[in-house]
Amino acid sequence: MARTWLSVTVELLGGRGEELWPWPGRVFAVGPSHTFMDLANAINDAFARWDRSHLSLFTLADGRVITDEETGAEMAGSIGGPIIAPMDIAAVKVVRTVEPGAEFQFTFDLGDAWIHRCAVGEVKVDPLDVLGIRPEVPLPYWGWGSIPDQYGRRWADDDGEGRAPRKPSQSHPMQLHAWPEQVQVPRIDLSELRGAIAAANAARFLAAVMGHDIDDVLQQVGAGIPMALEQRRGEAEPVALSVINRLTWRGGAGDQLLAEDLLACLRGVPPTGRAVPVDLDMLSAVLEGDPGLSSGGYLDLCTGQVYDDAATDPMIVGEDAAVDTEEDPERWLRIDRIDARDGWRDMAAFAERQHDKALRERLEHAIEGKGAFARFRDIVHGENLSEEWYAFSTDRQMGRSREFLADNDIRVG
Repeated sequence: MARTWLSVTVELLGGRGEELWPWPGRVFAVGPSHTFMDLANAINDAFARWDRSHLSLFTLADGRVITDEETGAEMAGSIGGPIIAPMDIAAVKVVRTVEPGAEFQFTFDLGDAWIHRCAVGEVKVDPLDVLGIRPEVPLPYWGWGSIPDQYGRRWADDDGEGRAPRKPSQSHPMQLHAWPEQVQVPRIDLSELRGAIAAANAARFLAAVMGHDIDDVLQQVGAGIPMALEQRRGEAEPVALSVINRLTWRGGAGDQLLAEDLLACLRGVPPTGRAVPVDLDMLSAVLEGDPGLSSGGYLDLCTGQVYDDAATDPMIVGEDAAVDTEEDPERWLRIDRIDARDGWRDMAAFAERQHDKALRERLEHAIEGKGAFARFRDIVHGENLSEEWYAFSTDRQMGRSREFLADNDIRVG
């Protein structure tokens, strides 16, 4: 696009009888349609003038004056100085009046005389280059310096005579990132969340998620996002974006995979890999379940159904009920149970996040040596942390199950 806008540097030289140094300044992009009134308002905005009941006046290098009609009429009828014909500040266009390299003056408040030096840059600019937009009014795209109050007030009740109020002994909570005061965010109701997903009820799902602490259950919340986007996209999009960002920031097992899948869903493109409707809870139970009950199982790649080894044994479930994985081996994915190290890491991470030092130390001591899982569960139950632990550990297990599937080129679909 052609460069048709002026670049006008405005520096505040002083006011109220005081000279400023260094001069604070702002550089404005001024378009072909902008009047001197537009520029005056932009300057007063940029230099923090909150009382606009005062006059604005521009003086050009040839002595011509640009101001409002009433003030111009008074100046034209003045008995002192040369006879002048002031120009209307609301009608005269800046670009048609001054050229690149020109210098002119802007005065705000003829009593306090805030005087500004205005210099037009030698090179015109494209607002899309310097601002990224084409604004309706002049806008600054560069600046420097401290802006004084137009009345010289340093605090709300400053009358120019009294002493400044004593500085508080403590910083404001906003500066300490302690404002607003943190309130206890209600924990999400997992039963309600899962019920909403099972019922494919987007309104119920969104109600379960909004306003609740979801950071420990992102994998579980993520399972309902595609359904919510399909039914109530307008309401679900910001929720989806928030979950994607939270997953990316958390960076746990399977989190990036889920974030990628949700982003693909938002964009309306299929995720990479073979989509299989897997129940991650069932898969987690086989992958990380009680070793005394199962050593693994199988995933039906057609239906997404998960079976433990017992379901394939005619001696246990009967000849007619047993699942035959050998008849069509391409249909089945073998699931071998993983060891308990990930489960132990879950307990260690849960212990580490406890704010109560005594409780944290008890949990850390409990997971040392043989019998760690039983001792840990006893403390969690006794401290009424069972729901929190279930939500925390289930989410991590689901993430690991998602990684297991991705390792086999499968995405939950």
